[in-house]
Amino acid sequence: MSFLFCSMKELQTAPFTLNLVDTYNIYIPYDIYEPFANQKMSRVQVEINNNETKINFYAAVKRDKNSGDFKMMFSKQKQKELNLTLGDSFTIQLFEDTSKYGVDVPEELEEVFLTDFEAYQIFETLTKGKQRSIIYGVKRFKTSQLKIDKALILCENLRRRNFDPMKIFKLD
Repeated sequence: MSFLFCSMKELQTAPFTLNLVDTYNIYIPYDIYEPFANQKMSRVQVEINNNETKINFYAAVKRDKNSGDFKMMFSKQKQKELNLTLGDSFTIQLFEDTSKYGVDVPEELEEVFLTDFEAYQIFETLTKGKQRSIIYGVKRFKTSQLKIDKALILCENLRRRNFDPMKIFKLD
């Protein structure tokens, strides 16, 4: 498998083809993921193509204890979006995750953090996983106004040191 380096020296694979052999995971052969593993990268940006449909997302990659290859979770929602079923082939390409949090931050959350520096500073002290969970929590809301409203509540809870995932988007 050939590996390319783009102009900013970001690691990426050439596009390669896999078959969907598991309901919940994508298995990546060891030799393909090895350069990422050698750099101790456990998160990647993923691009998957199936027919004329393409999706991009971030994923955590872990070593599979049974095969020695690597695997990442692949949700039913993403499979449905690509119209994939077990046994289907698809093209995948992996890129070094150069994002700060391992996920795209909604514009609404960025704007709210610009107005509430104290909450942003508290957010920055949280673990990367907790930060991603919060970002995904904001992203799940459909409308821009709802994202703003929930981000404001989040900031209030961060200042109160209320990190309970069940209450972080609610005011008590």
